[in-house]
Amino acid sequence: MTSSKQFGVVSLQLPTTKPYQKNLDALLSFIKQHKDKKLIVAPEVCLTGYDYERVSEAAIFSKEALRQLVGIVDEQIVVLTLLMEEAEGFVNMAVVIHQHKVVHRQRKAKLFKLGEEDRYLRSGSTNEVVIFEIESFKYALLICFELRFKELWRQIEGADVVIIPARWGLPRKSHLEVLSRALAIMNQCYVVVANSADEDMARSSALIAPDGDVIMDDKAEAIEGVIRGREITKARRYIVMD
Repeated sequence: MTSSKQFGVVSLQLPTTKPYQKNLDALLSFIKQHKDKKLIVAPEVCLTGYDYERVSEAAIFSKEALRQLVGIVDEQIVVLTLLMEEAEGFVNMAVVIHQHKVVHRQRKAKLFKLGEEDRYLRSGSTNEVVIFEIESFKYALLICFELRFKELWRQIEGADVVIIPARWGLPRKSHLEVLSRALAIMNQCYVVVANSADEDMARSSALIAPDGDVIMDDKAEAIEGVIRGREITKARRYIVMD
């Protein structure tokens, strides 16, 4: 990581509507609006929601939406999750798009049984939870419920930025806020949370610095901030974890 490097980030906090195209249009609009931001993170399955009654339709739409996003995303880094169909069933797939390519894919490994995800989706492997690098910064992804698993925190130690697309429920709002902040402090990294703004969701989208400082606004559709390499370097230099 280049300690002096910094870039803008925006965490989206959007509701998901029934017309899938309306959700995609909103995402495309925010990508265009925030051309000055390097990293844009959208909430989990923001284009379709967990529309199990139409999961085949949702997967077809997601495939076409991904094609469109790959076509327009150039120097930015755009992160979202999609309901996708594979040979063995449907999965919740996180994709990282950069320079007109999907540079990282990751299936949700820890499905939320309280939300019946395991009835409709196939889980990925925790081996897919890995650190990946883009332009000298090390990134990792945890998809919503995966934030609760301490073994995954250890698995991504060394990441500079942890991205968390989520549909985290309102009754456990404090859990999302405490866990994401603790992860930033424990792993001495930035954490970017993008959570749904549906009525039953927690919101709590945030940019959290390695020292635990939080930028959060439950009323905003976009939470903006800056990721600074020197803040990561400073945290790891002064509080040595070994």
